[in-house]
This record gives sequence, C-alpha cells and structure tokens, in this order.
Amino acid sequence: MTNEDTGIFQNVLDRLELTQKYLNLPEAVYNRLQSPARSLIVTVPVEMTDCSVKTFTGYRVQYNTARGPTKGGIRYHPGLTLDQTTAYAALMTWKCGVVNLPFGGAKGGVACDTTKLNLREIKSLTRRFTYELSPIIGPDMDILAPDMYTDESTMAWMMDTYSMIKGYSIPGVVTGKPVSVGGTVGRTNATANGVFLCIQNALKELNCNIEGLSVNILGFGKVGSGVAHFMDEAGCLITGIADSKSAIYNKNGIDLVKARIYKKEAGSFKGFPEADNLSIDELLATEVDVLVPAAISSQLNENNAGSIRAKLIVEGANDPTTPAADEILKDKGVFIVPDILANAGGVIVSYFEWVQNFQRYSWNIDEVYDELKKKLCGAFEEVLETSKKTGCDMRTAAMIVGVGRVGKAGAMRGLYP
Repeated sequence: MTNEDTGIFQNVLDRLELTQKYLNLPEAVYNRLQSPARSLIVTVPVEMTDCSVKTFTGYRVQYNTARGPTKGGIRYHPGLTLDQTTAYAALMTWKCGVVNLPFGGAKGGVACDTTKLNLREIKSLTRRFTYELSPIIGPDMDILAPDMYTDESTMAWMMDTYSMIKGYSIPGVVTGKPVSVGGTVGRTNATANGVFLCIQNALKELNCNIEGLSVNILGFGKVGSGVAHFMDEAGCLITGIADSKSAIYNKNGIDLVKARIYKKEAGSFKGFPEADNLSIDELLATEVDVLVPAAISSQLNENNAGSIRAKLIVEGANDPTTPAADEILKDKGVFIVPDILANAGGVIVSYFEWVQNFQRYSWNIDEVYDELKKKLCGAFEEVLETSKKTGCDMRTAAMIVGVGRVGKAGAMRGLYP
C-alpha cells in the first residue's frame, strides 16, 4: 500500500489499538490481528460489446481464519482500493465475532463503474473475476456475498462459474443467491431488518417510544430504503432522505411512495416537490431523533459531526463514522449503535443460507426471522452489558466482544508449525 492509500484501514487499526487496552491480548495474538491473512490482486480482462478488451483490477482480502472460513461481500465500485478492501475485511472479522458466527472476515470486488457497462459486460466481468478467485474460494474456504452494486444475479453468475470449474453444483460458495438456485428467503432485506431491530433495542434502552419519532436516512439503496420502509410502518416520520446526488427534507414527513416514484423517474431525489432540497451536510444539521447513515464510509466526519443534532445514530453502512467524529459525537451524548453490530443482519442470514446449502434443507421465512432476531438481539444485549460494565461507548464495547472472540480463537489454536 502507498502512504496515500492507508486512511480507512488506519482507522480500523486505531480502533483495534484502543480495544487492546481493554482486552490486553498476548502481543503475538494482537500483532497477528493487525494484518490480513491473505491479500490477492488480480487483473480482470473483459471483452466489451465493441469487441475491444478492457482490463479491470480486482481484489480479495481474507483477513482472519481463526474462527472458520472467511466470509464477505463483493462490491463493484470505481473507487475501490486495496486499503478499503482490507479495512472492510477486518470489520467483517470483528462483525462475525460480535454476533458469534463461525466465520472469519473477507471482502473483495472490482474497481469499475457499472453504470458504464451493459448487462453482458457485467456478466462477463463477474465470470472472469470468479475464475481469477477460484483457487482461494469455496464453501469451506471463503464464501462470497453481494455488496455495493452487486446483487443476487451477480451471486448466481459467480456460483454457476465456480460450479462449472469444479464440475458439479456448489451453491455454498456464495450467499445472497436467488431462492431458485439455493438462496434463502429473508436475505434481501436482512441487513435493513437487522438495523431496524437494533433501532428498537436502542430505543428501549433510551426509554423512547418508536411511534412518532423523526428519522433521517443517508443512502437509499437496499439498506437505506429497507430501513425507511420498516420505520415508516412502525409509525415514524421519515423527515430526511439522501442519495448519492441529492438530499431532501420535510419536517412533517416524506411520502415514501411518491419519493420512490420520483427517484425512479428522475434518477435522484433532486427537485422532489414535496420537500426542501438540501446538501448532505445541511440535512445532517437538521434536528432529528434517529439518524441512519447507510451510504459510504467516513460520511460522518470531523467536518460535520459538530453540527449533527440526532439523539440516536444506528449505522447501516460500513465504517460511516470516522474516529474524530466518534469523539465529537460522544462528547455530545449521542447514542451510537456501531456498524459491526447494527448491519450484521446481512451476514447472519447469509450464515443461515450457508447452513441450508450444506443441509440441502430450506427454512421458512418465520424460522429465518426468528433466528435473526434471536441472534442479533442477543448480540445487542451482550454489547450493551459490556458497555455498561467497562464504562465505554457501544462501538468500543462491540469491538471488545468481537475482537475478543477472534483473539481468543487465535490464541487457543496457536501457530503452525
């Protein structure tokens, strides 16, 4: 990595260092947690529609295998770097530890802009990228999942490509697949569902009734739009919404049906007639009960954290709050449910899908939801109890739980040879 490319992962290491002050892991174990087990960079040549060949760069980082095979998403984004991929792989490692799944963390993707590729080109890119990853992935090694700008179709292509290489169907190599090829019911909204469960648990701790609360949501993809739906159904006012191009605000509440239709037709929320058009920072500065950052990393930072007037922040995105913003928000008394707990619903239901693939037995939606609720609410209570016991904030408490489990597993297994 270059010096210019170490910012996001350095944030992860800074938080790991703070966590070590509470855990006091053996030096050898702690040192091992500061680096990924494996980092792979591949070139992905793709024949374009015009018969030219364009080469993309792909990444896969498997951070830690002490608790089991690695697990993590695949994202397609033009700004993807090795540093980002490493950071997200580390966060996934701690996340699996927090909710006590038998996985290590991984992350991967291709640096590309899918808006400039047609369906055939995206499919070709996906299949070639899967081929390049095939020596190091598998249901017992490293399990892939959808992330930013990838979806269940991407996972179906990846599963099919890997199965063709091996010569027989291996559905467990990916999760987040269509139900028709071994996916699970309940996976599509699992992350948003988990965020909503964490909001409910946090409000219970804060002695707040959910009905009538105001909510601002940054990012309106699968997670943000799903959380908006759940909160709207619970009787909340969705007062602010932002996507990558615009932000809108109405203190009396936004009609989600009309807003979705407008965005689909216009391409963004910009100009939506039933709300004020604001910048992202202006939206962050509005007074609101619950803020859900569900977009990109470092969106809450030292430049805007001081103006945030939310009482509760529940992180739907990966690493949306910088350490500097954390300190500012902590001083302001904001209750934050961190990403490695709040958005763990996706990996929990992915685990259920993986288990079903091994069993060749499908669960129904009630089983999936009940087990998700049991797993996530149990993790929330454990993190909350750790926070109260140590006197630290919820993010540090989640790190103590997650990193503690990973560190203990590494210490018990020792070194080979």
